[in-house]
Amino acid sequence: MNAPQPTLPIRAVIAPVTPLQQNCTIVWCVKTMKAAVIDPGGEVPRLLQALKDQGLTLEKIWITHGHLDHAGGTAALKEATGAPIEGPHPDDAFWIEDIESSGARWGMPDARSFIPDRWLQDGDVVTLGETEFEVIHCPGHTPGHVVFFHRQARFAQVGDVLFQGSIGRTDFPRGNHADLIASITKKLWPLGEDVRFVPGHGPMSTFGQERRSNPFVADAVLADE
Repeated sequence: MNAPQPTLPIRAVIAPVTPLQQNCTIVWCVKTMKAAVIDPGGEVPRLLQALKDQGLTLEKIWITHGHLDHAGGTAALKEATGAPIEGPHPDDAFWIEDIESSGARWGMPDARSFIPDRWLQDGDVVTLGETEFEVIHCPGHTPGHVVFFHRQARFAQVGDVLFQGSIGRTDFPRGNHADLIASITKKLWPLGEDVRFVPGHGPMSTFGQERRSNPFVADAVLADE
């Protein structure tokens, strides 16, 4: 699955990984062929092969949040490539510290904790080749969750904040339902209904589609509350 369109300055491929089928995304600058892997939850050899197949050079590793299925392969990917780790927000440090024990519980014994080379804050910019992505802090699913947004391509990687037809769970430690709804409606919706997004699991969608039909955050649903 390729997104966005090849005429844009970036391209991406989605590679579901781990038994939880988390949407790891390889995104790259078309001009330089420098890539970022977003949320390498596991299956690092497969990700390295995908980079090779596309003729890409890994420049960055980006993390939306510290859950095992999104970040469990980060340490191994950095060891294999030397690429720096950027993200998530420092409020997710406790989740990253828990990766190894979570991996033991979920049958992913290779998952390891790590220390990011750069923690991210709301409003930060991360660079990839000759392109830039905006960082948006979207707490709720986890307190330190961030979203990566490429304004020109109208493309966002939203992790477990929003899904096609659903929203992120908030029953984990330091999850907060009100914060999650605020993140979606006050931080994501203003980016535009035409924005296509890769969620942490499942198929892509657009913010406009979710505003019309999502049973948790559609405009009509929230208006009735």
